[in-house]
Amino acid sequence: MRTMTTSAATDALQLRIRDLPPGRVWIWLQRGLQDFRRCPFPGLVHGFLMWLFGILLLSQAGQRFWLLAGALSGFLLVAPIVACGLYAVSRELARGRRPKLSTALRLWTPDKPALIGFGLLLALAGSGWVLTSAALITGFAPAPVNSPRDFLQVVVLAADGWLFEIWLMLGGVLAAPVFASSVITLPLLLDRRIGLWAAVLASWRVVLAQPFLMAAWAALIMGFTLLALVPMLVGLLVFVPVLAHASWHAYADLVDAGAFAERA
Repeated sequence: MRTMTTSAATDALQLRIRDLPPGRVWIWLQRGLQDFRRCPFPGLVHGFLMWLFGILLLSQAGQRFWLLAGALSGFLLVAPIVACGLYAVSRELARGRRPKLSTALRLWTPDKPALIGFGLLLALAGSGWVLTSAALITGFAPAPVNSPRDFLQVVVLAADGWLFEIWLMLGGVLAAPVFASSVITLPLLLDRRIGLWAAVLASWRVVLAQPFLMAAWAALIMGFTLLALVPMLVGLLVFVPVLAHASWHAYADLVDAGAFAERA
């Protein structure tokens, strides 16, 4: 185990991290929008599937917004794996090729266990937050939280208690390490022949080396995701693909992975 950890750390140190200003996040967003315009169909399919999933959540939750609050906010934790197919599209565009929907779908094959395994870990983290959020709201809210209005009145704007602050704090405690572990991990695994733990360690290196830039990137992702949820989640149709493509450009801009062989 020690040898494996040492090898992963050695590999992670081979990536050169570029020093970029916090305002660089807007360049990534612009490039993500350009990729979406150049090859819109795969992105629209991903956005539609996420919108459909969100609508199913809304319909199934019914009067249980105490559960839906965690599910919707937990989307941020699993978003990197959802976007993985669109990383492949941006990669092909950067190579001067013409990607198709099959470019994104081809990613989900059994010969990529690292991607699938990391996706399962993200799904587990998202499920943990949903359960934690539901337990916190149902256990400590002074009144039932059955609708968005209830959540706003009983949790967010409550005159007494610190329930909303605790809810946000716990969400941040879970989201911060997940973000640090995944911000470049999946694009790196897709692009280069590198082990899973080395990619995760490299992602942490990026966050520790560029804390203000990564904080700005996390805030931008969170802000646009919240905008996408109103009204009726329709913003997911556009924001999902744009942010996914932008995340690929964030990876490509942040690190020089030339020390590792490219994947086909």
